[in-house]
Amino acid sequence: MSKTKLIYVHDPMCSWCWGYKPTWLKLKAGLSSQLTIEYRVGGLAPDSQEPMPENMRAMLQSTWHKISAMLGTQFNFDFWQVCQPRRSTYPACRAAIIARAHNKEPQMIEAIQHAYYLHAQNPSDESTLITLAEKIGLDKQQFFEELYSEALNQKLHAELAFNASLPIQGFPSLVLITDNKAIAIKINYTDHQQTLNTINSLLA
Repeated sequence: MSKTKLIYVHDPMCSWCWGYKPTWLKLKAGLSSQLTIEYRVGGLAPDSQEPMPENMRAMLQSTWHKISAMLGTQFNFDFWQVCQPRRSTYPACRAAIIARAHNKEPQMIEAIQHAYYLHAQNPSDESTLITLAEKIGLDKQQFFEELYSEALNQKLHAELAFNASLPIQGFPSLVLITDNKAIAIKINYTDHQQTLNTINSLLA
């Protein structure tokens, strides 16, 4: 843990992570030459085939409206009419881990976010994830086989356990690892420079 790095803990289906994305990309660009950046998936909701309860559907739609009003983030609310929502983000998290092994994790995260928030497609469904994997250049059959492998499931749960050891509260979260310490970095959703200044002061 001695290597200096910034860990970005997120979930591909976390709406606040989608709202933070433009600022995160600016921060990432400002830091990329200074330290290693690692993604870690948060696992918001475990595997489930159950339809999302009505009260949760209403709560999430309200959250989308709130983020849109605060940050100007675009959402396609058709999702709630054309898809059968399930409270299940582990499949999307597994997809991100598979893509990481091929150096395509940011591309997979973006593909999942665009499918979910802009194109009213459901990343809780394996068919959506397989299509997205192929779109970013992964082998479709290999991806499908890995998605349900016990090895991948173990990787996911090891990652969730590691995240639990970090000083985070919800997603997205930023943690700076330096001098064998894990330091929580406060996220500013609109001003990447403030976060950049905070990190630079800790690295000075």
